Amino acid sequence: MSKPIDPAPEVHLLISTGEVSGDLQGALLIKALQQQAALLGISLKLSALGGERMQRAGATLLADTSAIGSIGLFESLPYIWATRRIQRRVQQHLRQHPPDLVVMIDYFAPNLSLGRFLRQQFPKTPTVYYIAPQEWVWSLSPRNTQQILSITDRLLAIFPAEASYYQQHGAQVSWVGHPLLDRVQAAPSRAEARVSLGIAPDAQVVALIPASRQQELRYILPVMLAAARQIQTELPQVQFWLPVSLERYWQPIQQALRQAGLSATLVPIYRPNAASSHAVSQIVNSQIASSQTVIAAADLVLAKSGTVNLETALLNVPQVVMYRVNPLTAWIAEHLLKFSAPFVAPPNLVMMQPIVPEFLQQQAQPEAVAAAAVELLQQPQRRLQMQQQYQQMRQHLGEPGVCLRAASAILELLQTVAPEATAPETADLSH
Repeated sequence: MSKPIDPAPEVHLLISTGEVSGDLQGALLIKALQQQAALLGISLKLSALGGERMQRAGATLLADTSAIGSIGLFESLPYIWATRRIQRRVQQHLRQHPPDLVVMIDYFAPNLSLGRFLRQQFPKTPTVYYIAPQEWVWSLSPRNTQQILSITDRLLAIFPAEASYYQQHGAQVSWVGHPLLDRVQAAPSRAEARVSLGIAPDAQVVALIPASRQQELRYILPVMLAAARQIQTELPQVQFWLPVSLERYWQPIQQALRQAGLSATLVPIYRPNAASSHAVSQIVNSQIASSQTVIAAADLVLAKSGTVNLETALLNVPQVVMYRVNPLTAWIAEHLLKFSAPFVAPPNLVMMQPIVPEFLQQQAQPEAVAAAAVELLQQPQRRLQMQQQYQQMRQHLGEPGVCLRAASAILELLQTVAPEATAPETADLSH
């Protein structure tokens, strides 16, 4: 009689990230990990630092870090103590529940701190960095790169230039492609998005995407709304739609719209809790709309610099990009740290040419942003030129199946270092 096959031991994976974009990328990866683990007969226990998307995807949330993030020196100060509290709590948890493998997604400073702790406490636990900090674009110090490598066993790059940079510095690197390629596979068409949101086929729509970080509400939102107000003055028929990434941003954005004298439709892209004070009017078939749906429905996007610029490009929607930080932060970066980068918008960085107009710091004035937007709304040739450049950019991002490739690489490393934890026991057929 054969011996019963024991179930596979549970393998504990920790995924650490922060901010809205990290939560999104983490959720996509979790789904792919679950799919690949099922094929391999691996039982996964997923813990995470992230947000509600990762939690809904199947991870146990150790801390919500989706609203904890900043760019700049002074902008990070309000988050220092909150981050340290989270780190202490997570470290205590991990001492009692050590992970078999760790995946870090972006989120440089907090992940660096966590990585040092893990190296000290669990030196044999492998760490994968997926979507590494963009040192390949604007490294302020070679020390940053070395610190990343010191806590990383395997790096999964999403850009070819990123893979080359880290490989040249001695990292074990695999280029998997950009995960947004997977996300846009299920994106609605322009017509489908408009039906979903109740927008007329012939309406002229501008999507406003000002903030995924608290600091962006302060430094970017007022300028963007002032630019939108100028667009509305010149083109009164234009409708403005604004996806709200976190519930805590709803009231500040509403107030900013009133102060700017701008009419815009707010769309929650989170799940409002039962105590929410606002009425969610943009829920269709009991589903929360996504920022992707709003972008797909738009004729133009005004956006802060970030991952959303690549998503907009992959959805083939023209855009104008802007970014601002604390003026003192900008001065220190330029004059003391000697920071320089040819571009900041990811589509421009991928191609190293100005595909989309970007306005930074003092260049980010309402008049300049509005003028670029009106040009794109009124000149079909300019729109077509940008869309053709999008198609060229697309060729540099890899092929769909990115998240599955990343998940396979992660589980392959796990099996290499801990095969006894991942391989189910085979049946004894000798009797």
